[in-house]
Amino acid sequence: MNHQALSSFIWSVADLLRGDYKQSEYGRVILPFTVLRRLDCVLEATKSAVLEEFERRTKAGMADPSHFLLRKSGQSFYNTSPLDLEKLLGDQDHIRQNLLAYIEAFSPEARDIFERFDFSSQIERLAKVDLLYLVTEKFTKIDLHPDVVDNAQMGLVFEELIRKFAEISNETAGEHFTPREVIRLMVNLIFIEDDDVLTSGKAVVRTIYDPTAGTGGMLSEAGEFLHEHNPAARLTMFGQELNDESYAICKADMLIKEQNVTNIVAGNTLSEDGHGGQKFDYMLSNPPFGVEWKKVEKIVRKEHLDKGFDGRFGPGLPRVSDGSMLFLMHLLSKMRPAQDGGSRFGIVLNGSPLFTGGAGSGESDIRRYVLENDLVEAIIGLPTDMFYNTGIATYVWVLSNKKPAQRKGFVQLIDASSFWQKMRKSLGSKRKEMSDEHIATVTNLFGHFVEAQQATVLDAEGKELNRSILRDGEIAPQAPTGGKVKLAPISRIFRNEDFGYTTITVERPLRDEQGRVVLGVKGKQKGKKQPDSALRDTENVPLSDDIGAYFAREVLPHAPDAWIDDAKSKVGYEIPFNRHFYVFEPPRDLHEIDAELKAVSANIMKMLEELAE
Repeated sequence: MNHQALSSFIWSVADLLRGDYKQSEYGRVILPFTVLRRLDCVLEATKSAVLEEFERRTKAGMADPSHFLLRKSGQSFYNTSPLDLEKLLGDQDHIRQNLLAYIEAFSPEARDIFERFDFSSQIERLAKVDLLYLVTEKFTKIDLHPDVVDNAQMGLVFEELIRKFAEISNETAGEHFTPREVIRLMVNLIFIEDDDVLTSGKAVVRTIYDPTAGTGGMLSEAGEFLHEHNPAARLTMFGQELNDESYAICKADMLIKEQNVTNIVAGNTLSEDGHGGQKFDYMLSNPPFGVEWKKVEKIVRKEHLDKGFDGRFGPGLPRVSDGSMLFLMHLLSKMRPAQDGGSRFGIVLNGSPLFTGGAGSGESDIRRYVLENDLVEAIIGLPTDMFYNTGIATYVWVLSNKKPAQRKGFVQLIDASSFWQKMRKSLGSKRKEMSDEHIATVTNLFGHFVEAQQATVLDAEGKELNRSILRDGEIAPQAPTGGKVKLAPISRIFRNEDFGYTTITVERPLRDEQGRVVLGVKGKQKGKKQPDSALRDTENVPLSDDIGAYFAREVLPHAPDAWIDDAKSKVGYEIPFNRHFYVFEPPRDLHEIDAELKAVSANIMKMLEELAE
């Protein structure tokens, strides 16, 4: 059963709820029941052994037998009730009390999941409208045992259900999870340079962290990737999530994966860091795009002012309307020092962190910090329409404090915006997806750290025949008769300082009515030319340029009386991603356009004449 068929089956429970529940409330019942059925199936094989152990230890007067029960269950959770979902159906009159008692018998970490769902309220509500038995019966008919539905598939089921509930209640599905192919790309990028982790048989232990964990998709995908390449490696997962339902699902997923679920923390990462002081080997995040941080502004500003670089937000603060760069800095603070092995992380951001804010602004200062400290390995531009809740352009930033020698001092930009295929069926705003081949191409360009072009072969009518990737120095394919080959850069390498500039303030003298330059008469300004604020201008001078030479070349020929106010000069950084991949296409020849217009006009006249006859 694939995850869509499975989620369709579970969705059919909605037919029972219709009328007694609003559509936007279906998730409150279906999500916790799906989790409950999953845990129920996982514990099935060891149920009797756990009950025997529980009885034995209780008779012996042991106050806390949890250690022994965990060992018997073979999982990181257990249940001490003799009931399960199928047995609950045997006593229809007492199903409400029995179901509540069954949930209460889970070990504390599993019980917390149902408390986050506020499941007891839904049980009472379903019982009141005589639906509890019918819904429970429906879920007993589906087998969610890991041998039937593996963890990866189960994760997709949860995501599919959340997406559906988000759509019908007009919530933003993208806040809860990230498309799997985007996660796969990010996981590839953070692991590809680490041979020791990917070498099969090497029993390495590494940590991975997601401060916006959602349902745990990024953590799960990273774990599956590493297990596939090196089954001996162990990845310990850490995360934090604000939304209670997403947190509950993430925690359930981690329970089944036998991860330490105390590593998954509930709460707002920006205002209450659930992993304060901890450092990680790898990190992944897809923070919400363009979401304001006014609610936590007081706490964040206090940390910035009081702790500076000893806190998380030392480099600067972005504007309140978009908090995504706060998550970038949060991840920077979680990097393991380079001498202890260092860290690498991937974060999905929209376009504004690349260029928003001039020199001296919070955004520019954050860019300055990561570039001057040589932390940015690569930025990959993704296709539009890739996410469930937005069609805007998005970018994956890869940052590391353990750059290989050839990358030191450089940033690689990869334009993957043309690497997509149309989805058979749109999911919200998501209309495009990256294939395995697209992901492999981007991973390859990143892994080999090369400049490259994309050659698109067009026939005489302008129809695309094929595409190929040309690494630096490779020869372009020949154009067919009457056709052409379009070349466009897709991977470019820049020095860190190429993105920096100095904003200089250019002053012109204030003149009186007779056109004479006005001089200062008091203090330090005495005898000095006074600037005319109406003529004041600024220029951005690339860091690679000498400011004096630039001023003499670009300004003085047009304004011989101008000067620079050095006190106002500021260094800024921006990454004009699209500009570096823009390819100028000359307009068609005017004679060609004119001939085409004449042909169309003649055709229209002919049709009119035919109508007149």
